[in-house]
Amino acid sequence: MVKVIGLTGGIASGKSTVTNMLQEKGFTVIDADVAARKVVEVGEQAYHQIINEFGEQILQSDLSIDRAKLGAVIFHDESKRKQLNTIVHPAVRREMLLQKENAEQAGKNTVFMDIPLLYESKLTWMVEKVMVVYVDQDTQLKRLMERNDLSEEEAQARIRSQLPLSVKAERADIVIDNNETIEKTKDQVEEILMKWGLDP
Repeated sequence: MVKVIGLTGGIASGKSTVTNMLQEKGFTVIDADVAARKVVEVGEQAYHQIINEFGEQILQSDLSIDRAKLGAVIFHDESKRKQLNTIVHPAVRREMLLQKENAEQAGKNTVFMDIPLLYESKLTWMVEKVMVVYVDQDTQLKRLMERNDLSEEEAQARIRSQLPLSVKAERADIVIDNNETIEKTKDQVEEILMKWGLDP
């Protein structure tokens, strides 16, 4: 049986840094964001459902979904946003479980599921244990402003749209403190892999 570990964090907490470290060690990381893009590609089931629901005006000239147009539709309309989620979320879960099965058939021992909104979307049932990549509020704000070239106000709004990292850290099975150097983060990752007896 393949072990399934959930990996989550907050915006600008350094989750992708940890993902890269795991992939370098040969671990399979199934990324919810990548799955979310895949399930709405032209011809996919969710793609057709979205067009049925929101009309062809959200398409680009190559028939792919125009994320900006769709975003503008759902941004101001809670019911439309929920409708989109009821189409996309199940499709993403199916895609991630399919990738898990493929990894298992390929003889993998451990897969990591990188799910940014693991707690917000109540998806802990998909994983056995949860690893949270944590930074303090000031570090998170500073990194997000620098990375995305945002004002403090814009950055705060994005951070507030997610569950606070402190709450995620409390719920986690283990926390990676990413406030300091990459080396220190790497040491923690190695330690967890040994402690939990995980190999690719």
